[in-house]
Amino acid sequence: MNKPEIKNLLDLKRSGYTSGSIKDEIRNNLVHYIQKKQSPFNTILGYEDTVIPDVERALLSRHNILFLGLRGQAKTRMAREMINLLDEWIPVIAGSEINDDPLEPISLYARKLLEEKGDATPIDWIHRSERYGEKLATPDVSVADLIGDIDPIKAANLRLSFADEQALHYGIIPRSHRGIFVINELPDLQARIQVSLFNILQEGDIQIRGFKLRLPLDILFVFTANPEDYTNRGSIVTPLKDRIESQIITHYPKTVEISKAITEQEANLLPEQLKKVEVPDMCRMLVEQIAMEARKSEFVDQKSGVSARLTISAYENLVSTAELRALGSGQQHTMVRIADFLGVVPSITGKIELVYEGEQEGPLNVAHRLMGQAIRTTFTQYFPDPQSFKKGRDPKIKAKPSPYQPVIDWFGKGNDLAMLQEEMDAAYLAHLYQVDGLYAAVKQFYPNADEAQAGLLMEFMLHGLSEFSLISKKGIEKGGYSFADMLGSMLNMSLEDEDE
Repeated sequence: MNKPEIKNLLDLKRSGYTSGSIKDEIRNNLVHYIQKKQSPFNTILGYEDTVIPDVERALLSRHNILFLGLRGQAKTRMAREMINLLDEWIPVIAGSEINDDPLEPISLYARKLLEEKGDATPIDWIHRSERYGEKLATPDVSVADLIGDIDPIKAANLRLSFADEQALHYGIIPRSHRGIFVINELPDLQARIQVSLFNILQEGDIQIRGFKLRLPLDILFVFTANPEDYTNRGSIVTPLKDRIESQIITHYPKTVEISKAITEQEANLLPEQLKKVEVPDMCRMLVEQIAMEARKSEFVDQKSGVSARLTISAYENLVSTAELRALGSGQQHTMVRIADFLGVVPSITGKIELVYEGEQEGPLNVAHRLMGQAIRTTFTQYFPDPQSFKKGRDPKIKAKPSPYQPVIDWFGKGNDLAMLQEEMDAAYLAHLYQVDGLYAAVKQFYPNADEAQAGLLMEFMLHGLSEFSLISKKGIEKGGYSFADMLGSMLNMSLEDEDE
C-alpha cells in the first residue's frame, strides 16, 4: 500500500489495513505482475524460459528458495530483484527493532507499548528497500550474529535479569522480520550454525541460549550455494536442505547473444569512453566467445565455473585498451582492433581456476589459447571455413579455389607483417594494405564495408588464418603480433633449437 499520513494505531485501523504474511504479500503482488504480463525481474537476462518460471512457481507456492549454481550466475541478483514484489510501504510500531506489525506484535517491547498506549500507539512506515537483509556465510559467522544473544551491558544498564527478554540483543534474522533474508554461499556456514536455522524454517520461531522465547518470525528465506562447495569447503546439512522447499538450478547464458546483452548491461563504462571508442559487433562477440571457450576448456576447472564477470571485466578492459591508444596518439576517436585483445588477458587470468594441466601450461598461455580458440570459432561466422577449400580424398573432385590463397602466397614469398597495438589508425591500415590479396578477399565478402570496417576484417582474417595454421603468428614484446609464412616459421624454430 502507499504510505498514508497515518501516525497512530487508531488511524491505521480506520484505514482498513489488514495484516498479512510476507509470503502472501509476495504471492499477491506476483499474481498482479503475471496478469499484466510483466516481470519483476527486470535486469535478469537469459532466464526467461528456465530459472524465472521456477522462481515464480516457488513464490506462488510460498516457498523458501535455494539457488544452486556456479559463480557468476546471477543468484544474488535474482534474490535482490524480489524486492520489487514487496509492497512499497508497510506500517510498523515506532521504535521496534524487529519491524513489529501494529496489529500482530511479537516482541515484548511492542506488546508493552500497545498495553500502555492502546490506539495512541505511534506508527512508523518502512520502505520495501529496508525489508531486505543479506549475509555472506563465512566460517566465523556465529549464532549470535544470525539469531541473537543476551546483552550483558544492556542488562546492567537497565538493571535487568538475564532471564528478562529485554536483555536480548536480536541478530540479523529477527531484524529481517516481515522481509526477505538472504544467506549467500550457504555451505560455508558451519554445520552447527546451520542447525540453528531448523526451527526458523520449520516452526518460524527462534531460540537464544535456551531462553524461553517464541517469536513467530515472518520471513522469506533465500539461500545461494555453489555445487563445488559441497566437496571443497563444506556442505548443506541434510535436515536444513530438507526444510528449504524449492531448490532452483541456475546456469550460464546459453547463447553468445544473451551473454553479450548481459555484458553490455553490466559493463561500467563512462560516456566519454563510449564516445571515443567504437566497439564493433565482431569484437563484442569475441569477448563472449572467450568465456564460452573457457567453459569447455580442458585447462579450466569446470566445477568452479567461469563467471559472467569475466566477460564484463574483459569488455571494460578492451575499451580501455583502445582508449589508451587514442589518448597516447592524440586521436579523438578510434575503433577496437583484434590486437587490443592483448589488454583482455588480465581479465581472463584473474577469473578462471586452472586444473593441473592448465597450471603446467601457465595462466598466460591458457589465456592466449582461449582467445585463439574464440577467434577460430567466430571466424567461420564471418568468412568461409578455410578447411572447406582443402583437397578431398577423391582426386576426381577438384577443390574449390581458396579466396585466402593470395594472402597465404604473399607470406610464402618470405614477406612478414608486424602489427603493433599502439599504432595510429592510419599506420595500422597502411600495414594491412601491404598484404597482397588481403583487401580483395575482404571486399569479396563485404563489398559495402567502409575503410575502418575493412581494416578490422583484414586484421581478423590474418588472425583467423593463423588459427587454422595457414600462416604463423607470434606476439611482439612491445605489444602486438607479427605474421609470417607457416613453413618458414617452423624452419626458423628448428634452426633456433639446433643453435641452442
